[in-house]
Amino acid sequence: MKTRQVDIAIIGAGTAGLSAYREARKYTDNLVLIEAGSHGTTCARVGCMPSKLLIAAADHAHHAKHNGVFGVDYQPPVIDGAAVLKRVRDERDRFVSFVIDSVNEFPVEHKLHARAKFISQHDLELTDDSGATSHIHANRIVIATGSSPAVPDFFRDAGNRVLTSDNLFELDNLPKSIAVFGPGIIGLELGQALSRLGVRVAVFGKNGEISAIKDPVICRYADAEFNKEFYLDLSAETEKVYAENDAVVIQYRHREQGLIEERFDYVLAATGRRPNLSGLNLEAADLELDHKGIPFHNRYTGQCGATSIFIAGDSTNDIPLLHEAADEGRIAGRNAGQSLASLDNVLAGLRRTPISVVFTDPQIARVGQSLEEIRRNCINCYAIGEVSFEDQGRARVINKNRGLLRVYGEQGSGLLLGAEMFGPAAEHIAHQLAWVIQLRLTVTQILDLPFYHPVIEEGVRTALRDLHHKLHQGAQMPVSCLDCGPGA
Repeated sequence: MKTRQVDIAIIGAGTAGLSAYREARKYTDNLVLIEAGSHGTTCARVGCMPSKLLIAAADHAHHAKHNGVFGVDYQPPVIDGAAVLKRVRDERDRFVSFVIDSVNEFPVEHKLHARAKFISQHDLELTDDSGATSHIHANRIVIATGSSPAVPDFFRDAGNRVLTSDNLFELDNLPKSIAVFGPGIIGLELGQALSRLGVRVAVFGKNGEISAIKDPVICRYADAEFNKEFYLDLSAETEKVYAENDAVVIQYRHREQGLIEERFDYVLAATGRRPNLSGLNLEAADLELDHKGIPFHNRYTGQCGATSIFIAGDSTNDIPLLHEAADEGRIAGRNAGQSLASLDNVLAGLRRTPISVVFTDPQIARVGQSLEEIRRNCINCYAIGEVSFEDQGRARVINKNRGLLRVYGEQGSGLLLGAEMFGPAAEHIAHQLAWVIQLRLTVTQILDLPFYHPVIEEGVRTALRDLHHKLHQGAQMPVSCLDCGPGA
């Protein structure tokens, strides 16, 4: 069997793989991009974009139902579930087409459609859709195989009533009811959106936590707020889940009613994602794996041990977010290219300040170090500043006055270390805080920056002033700050 010789082989053409390809191509034109599935990336096909399209529809429905506070009211909205999902799919397909158009511009000889597995550290066996096999010998290999929804065995008796984010958007119409397992980013975003679109929703957790929130104070606040819209149990005791006719039956211990049995149209398994590594035969590559089967690697270089193999994106099981996957792909692709002459040329790449956003209402955001990390690494050398948005001026004006922001700073240096937020405009505030953290500004320096009035960001200033005082670097903030404007 003829073996094709290449400088770099990239397994997976998602966000990380495409980013790795573009970077690696700066160093060589003798490379190949291997994809077993459809082009289009997880974000565009089943992740970020379709979920935000559903949320946009839900927000419109919700606003029409809750505008009486302004003295402006509407007739109850008529929600056409089929039309909602059709727009989601139509716009989703448009985003996917942009990715496909980009891939179509790559040289044909750079693209292979096949499943890859290792037969040695430098050799891959490829199997195409017809079952035919071929071999690739690569000086450098980048693993960027992405991830897939993890569906626990607990749902085995629920049959075809189990949905994931991969197939939810393919429904012809909105269901009348759905049970969501997993109060993480996917579960909360889709659960709240479906609830606002008239679907009866219950969300079940397991560990008493909202996985996107690490600060227990904010978690308790968010738990109470979400429960005003739909049933959320972060420590659910679920006895059975099984399909019966055209429904799924769930036996669980309700917080108020005790053990009950409830029927739903579907179950949404939002129980995390699993790296797509099982079919790669990593053992043949002689890689050292952790207890989850993930190759040990340097997150700043992408290199697996001291080998010629690099890894990027969701397959690392590190931070499964698009911007992180793109960064990891660039780092892995660059190092695969610049190390062709010698592995001594592998260099650390920029890993930016961590930032994550959950597009619920209120939004959830986390930047920098979490409170959990700070407590582990910085015992008795940090302080916490806080602001409630319930009485914040701009938030009250727009009737978005719910939520908390907590900011964490380091004693002595005065550096801002991280923050968590459940509140209005969190997606924008998270970026501003991530920028100043990455620039290593102190709380004093941040407070010297301009704040307009009246804006949500004035709440950020209040939290920072509280932190400034607790870091023993400024006076306690007065109850009424006259120079801040009313409600600031």
